[in-house]
Amino acid sequence: MDRLYWLDQIKLQDRTKVGEKAFYLSRLRQRGYPVISGFVVPEEFMRLFLETINTTESLVANLPHSSLHLDVGNWRQLQQVASRLRHEILSANVPSDWVSTILSAANAWQTEYLILRPSLAIPKLRNTSGLLESSFCHCDEVAIARALKSIWSQLFSARSLFCWQRLDINLQQLNLAVLIQPVTNAAASGVLRVNPAGWTIEATCGLGNAIAQGEVLPDIYYIQPDTGVVLEKHLGNKILAYRLSHETPTLSIHHSIPQIYLVEEAQQQQYALPEEFLQQVISLGHQLVSELGNNFTIDWTIAEEANSQNLYITQVNTPQLAIPNLQTLKGIGAAGGRVTGYAHVVTNAQLKPEQILKGVILVVPKITPDWLPLLQQAGGLVTAQGGLTSHAAILARELAIPAVVSTTDATVIIQNGERLLVDGNRGEVYRLRDAEVSEEEPQQQTSSFLLSSPSHQAVVTSHLPMIATQLLVNLSQPSLIEQVKKLPVDGIGLLRSELMLVPLLKGQHPHFWVIEGRKSELLAYLTEKITEFARAFAPKPVFYRSLDWRSHELSSTSGSSTVTSSLGDRGTFSYIQDAAVFDLELSAIANVQKAGYSNINLLLPFVRSVPEFTYCQQKVEQMGLTQIPQFQLWMMAEVPSVLFLLPEYVKAGVAGISIGSNDLTQLILGVDREQTQLTRVFNERHPAVLAAIAQLIQMSKAAGIPCSICGQAPAMYPEIIDQLVQWGITSISVEPEALEQTYQAIARAEQRLLLAAARQKIE
Repeated sequence: MDRLYWLDQIKLQDRTKVGEKAFYLSRLRQRGYPVISGFVVPEEFMRLFLETINTTESLVANLPHSSLHLDVGNWRQLQQVASRLRHEILSANVPSDWVSTILSAANAWQTEYLILRPSLAIPKLRNTSGLLESSFCHCDEVAIARALKSIWSQLFSARSLFCWQRLDINLQQLNLAVLIQPVTNAAASGVLRVNPAGWTIEATCGLGNAIAQGEVLPDIYYIQPDTGVVLEKHLGNKILAYRLSHETPTLSIHHSIPQIYLVEEAQQQQYALPEEFLQQVISLGHQLVSELGNNFTIDWTIAEEANSQNLYITQVNTPQLAIPNLQTLKGIGAAGGRVTGYAHVVTNAQLKPEQILKGVILVVPKITPDWLPLLQQAGGLVTAQGGLTSHAAILARELAIPAVVSTTDATVIIQNGERLLVDGNRGEVYRLRDAEVSEEEPQQQTSSFLLSSPSHQAVVTSHLPMIATQLLVNLSQPSLIEQVKKLPVDGIGLLRSELMLVPLLKGQHPHFWVIEGRKSELLAYLTEKITEFARAFAPKPVFYRSLDWRSHELSSTSGSSTVTSSLGDRGTFSYIQDAAVFDLELSAIANVQKAGYSNINLLLPFVRSVPEFTYCQQKVEQMGLTQIPQFQLWMMAEVPSVLFLLPEYVKAGVAGISIGSNDLTQLILGVDREQTQLTRVFNERHPAVLAAIAQLIQMSKAAGIPCSICGQAPAMYPEIIDQLVQWGITSISVEPEALEQTYQAIARAEQRLLLAAARQKIE
């Protein structure tokens, strides 16, 4: 046995080797969902085993190459053939080295029992429920060998043979792998069924065998899909249940695993699923909707582990997972809209193409900021990696092109030149056949704010309610200035210097330009671009965030840093290490001031300590920027230390803060927002993150300085805006595509606060 396939490592190309059940459980486990660890004995070993059977029975001897053309209409003959086949399989010996390899891997779990689950990959058969059954066994060589043979032999039961014949499936098409996992007793088990009409949850005591075999009437819950509210619940009839026995059997060959026991009468009168776990199952269902759509079934169990109980998924079934040839790919909608186009596939992110045809769908593993010029030509974007706050997502939102990120295996499945439809709203990518292609399929923007017609803009803005909270915009591209400056925004809350410089740098780090003696060229470009934004939005404020490059994001560096982590020497710390580029930025701002524009402010990124801020402040004063009364020196609040040091920053002279919810979230939760497998954990609505944001706003109010927020949280989760306004945020800065929904959300939040205050006064 050369290789076992662990769930954590299974790839798309392994799908037929490990079978559908194991493949989709591996997908969920790799995306952070609660799936118990396990490994797969691939389908090839069943074939090798069948070839080792030494028998005089011609039918069995030729089994690996047989098409099994039987007269399934002759029930007696079918039973006899099935009995002979299964007897020969169960009597044969599994090679001892195979069993030793399996046992060695299983011993890592330090478990007494294993469960072996059949995992089929058959083109014509998508649902094998009730056809092949799982097998429990002790964690020892004899039991493992017997359980393996039991699983393999099920392919040749009378029922299975009948099925293969009716579906015209021959043995060469039967790819049966075996998923092996540790198993413990369960407090409760059941099924969650999700469909557009409503959700149901079934639950019973102990392991899930009782439901699978129809031996109990389970408790049932009817759930409202959108809200997760339990509409009805009915107590079932749970007289018996299944559990694992820890007693040593006298005759293990006849020992039943698991064993049936009678449920105590008092327990029968209680719901099997505790309220805490009921809410967990509902929450899990809501998370899986984004992965599987709104039509699927999962089997779940509450495993009793040491001193705790934990919820796990044990099986998933959905028509959408079984779409032939993977015509639909699921990811995360990162930028809204729908667009069709031909795929331009780049399988190696390090090999960035020089150019692409205008309007193509760019399909890549991931992108860094220096891909911006290519994205400006693309009609849509699909990435295999990244989350909602990845560079791919941020760039696509600013450029207003539909994008789907975290589309696992997209660069493997999608072929270059293939026609695609990218739905950034649903987070889906459709591989279109010729009959499905509509040449007139429009790219639909999600925000009417960005429509270029002046008359339409007038209609939109004339009916907007007044808001007191400032609405700012995140920008970097001069090409968007004319569209955005006419909208009801109060200025630029985040002018992203890195993306603004990308067209000039062409993948080179700014320090490289300094070393090469091209400082004047870099200064001239900075001055020109900052002036464009200052002129367009004057007298409204423009907050220019100084450069925050991470060295690995550019293909060429100065050679001074080889850091490849998500943090590195970024932010103001890098200015202390080498201030040459920061000095150029300050000179450019000074040039803009000399040109007569007093609306440019400086926003310092990733400030880790007060001495870092003080160093930058002294640089600012030496450059004479503070001689303009309107000039303000702000800092990003994204490193958690600011929660403890904000009063010290205020004493040092910070004029305001802007909360970077993206970095703040990843640092509080310890999650790299660029890592695909962790995107489900990256949650800006996490109680710890929201508590940090609330604390920063309250501390700012107490210190008498303004507090803005410029991360993706308000745009991704408009419900957060209610809390931000209530806490007293002074301004919210979002991408252009999110301006309309953010404006409306702010208006509703302020109206609710006014209404609540009025009611309180009346009372």
